[in-house]
Amino acid sequence: MDRSELLNDLLRTPTAPPVPGRQADPERDFTKQIEVSGDAAEVTVRGPEGIDPESTAADVLRAHHLDPAEWEVTGFRSSEWTMANGEPGVSARFSFGRRKAEALVERPNVEELLRVFEEHTPAPRSAVPGDGEWTYVIALGDMQFGKVDGDGPAGTLARAMDCIDKAADLLAQYRWRYKIEHVHLAWLGDHIEGFVSQGGSNVARTQLTLTEQIRLTRRLMAYAVIRLAPLVARLTVVAVPGNHGEAVRVNGKGVTRYDDSHDTEALISVGEALALAGEEYEHVEVYVPENDELTVLVECSGTVVAHAHGHQWRAGKHFEWWRGAAFDKDTGMHTADLLLSGHLHHEFIDTDGPRTFVQVPAMESESTWWRHLKGTRGAPGLMVLVTRNGDVPVKEVVR
Repeated sequence: MDRSELLNDLLRTPTAPPVPGRQADPERDFTKQIEVSGDAAEVTVRGPEGIDPESTAADVLRAHHLDPAEWEVTGFRSSEWTMANGEPGVSARFSFGRRKAEALVERPNVEELLRVFEEHTPAPRSAVPGDGEWTYVIALGDMQFGKVDGDGPAGTLARAMDCIDKAADLLAQYRWRYKIEHVHLAWLGDHIEGFVSQGGSNVARTQLTLTEQIRLTRRLMAYAVIRLAPLVARLTVVAVPGNHGEAVRVNGKGVTRYDDSHDTEALISVGEALALAGEEYEHVEVYVPENDELTVLVECSGTVVAHAHGHQWRAGKHFEWWRGAAFDKDTGMHTADLLLSGHLHHEFIDTDGPRTFVQVPAMESESTWWRHLKGTRGAPGLMVLVTRNGDVPVKEVVR
């Protein structure tokens, strides 16, 4: 084998053998092509002279499960050509558009619609709330006891007690509309100013010692329990850690567990006191995060309520954080219907489908640093909600 034959042999590809010529067959020589894009279609047919291009195009539509009655010809082009056997052939292309459907909805009679107002009889008000238990939620946080800002610790304490009293009084009003035997009290963190925030630079503007700040928090939590416990058959109380309440930081970094917090330890102490108080407080349940966790979930009349201080996400990114937390099924966040938080010091409510996010205002009157930066003072208070089975029809700020 010479070099040229070797080269050809190496470059040879496995091509198919040629197909021998045949006589023209009208059925086999038809070319039928269809292109559909939304409400437009193009059909091309080619075949021997004498075929009916339009009926053939309609057959193509039927073959592709399209009803020719729903389409109308919007364009047409035809040409003749010579087939391989020398006989004349026809090539035709049809453009179709989907017929506009006639309005099937009859215009309503406006007079009949307006007559509904005249014939309507308001339902009588019932003195008995509807069936099914609802939970009354009281959510508050960011007292930051100890800082000099605004009206200081004395003003914050008086305001917090007053708001708790108002929330307790509102319970009687909401019982006209909802059957409520369960109150849920949520402490959402930063109850103390502490001495670890901003790398300790807040120390000079903090009037109370750390133990004094914790004592105020503990006494306020006990006050709320004593005020609310006699009013209901079940009282649940939750506290979550805030960034100001962290127990230990070194060089601005936390060095212990995430649940190591004065915010939660204050409620743990209250819970221990309740356990010693006897039957009067047996219906009170106290919850804080599990070991090394920052969140707590509690079921309230069929609504799974999640609690977080809010320092885990940036402003406006609450649902992104929630979705991420829900990816870890061990956290239980995928079951939550309602997420309560604080941290950003102003009320904010947001919904995403059946899920609700509620951010409560701070209880302190202002952050002087923020006022100097933005010119905005606080609008302190707490929030009350009524919920059942994921629904949260009531969201009210109490000041």
